[in-house]
Amino acid sequence: MSDFTFHTPETAPEGAKATLEKTQASLGRIPGLYAVMAEAPALLDGYLALNKLFSKQTSFTAEELTVVWQAINVEHDCTYCVPAHTFIAKAMKVDDAVSDALRDETPLPTARLEALRTFTLEVTRQRGHVSDEQAQAFLEAGFTRQNILEVVLGLSQKVMSNYVNHLARTPVDPVMEKFAWEKKG
Repeated sequence: MSDFTFHTPETAPEGAKATLEKTQASLGRIPGLYAVMAEAPALLDGYLALNKLFSKQTSFTAEELTVVWQAINVEHDCTYCVPAHTFIAKAMKVDDAVSDALRDETPLPTARLEALRTFTLEVTRQRGHVSDEQAQAFLEAGFTRQNILEVVLGLSQKVMSNYVNHLARTPVDPVMEKFAWEKKG
């Protein structure tokens, strides 16, 4: 199903025009994901709201945000979002070792980050039905019940973007092409 329109401010439905104009002004471009989401202005607004809440109002560090995002992107095999979040991680000054380990599904540099990836994948794969033991292991790694719920927020954001990119077969934006990714195996 790749016949979605990649909207510009000129072609977008009325409810998305201002958002695309603002994005164009601030980034100098419109990410492919936003161009597709503009077809459903409420989806675009919802995605941007969740992104702001997850990235600005949770207790996670830049590295931890990256772990949650990329663990889900890799699990969902999103060939648009993995490069996008590699690009974003670089902008947030996240160590390349963290990004590389997430992209390659190899061990992360610290036990704490590995515990975050493990728990995020458990929530994702088990659709929230984590065992008491899994939740306890996450808490024992130094995280909190608030963090458990923040993982759910991050997952909610990523389901929106990963699924839209699968449906639309969104091509990687030119600025992110050097971070192109395919799931191994």
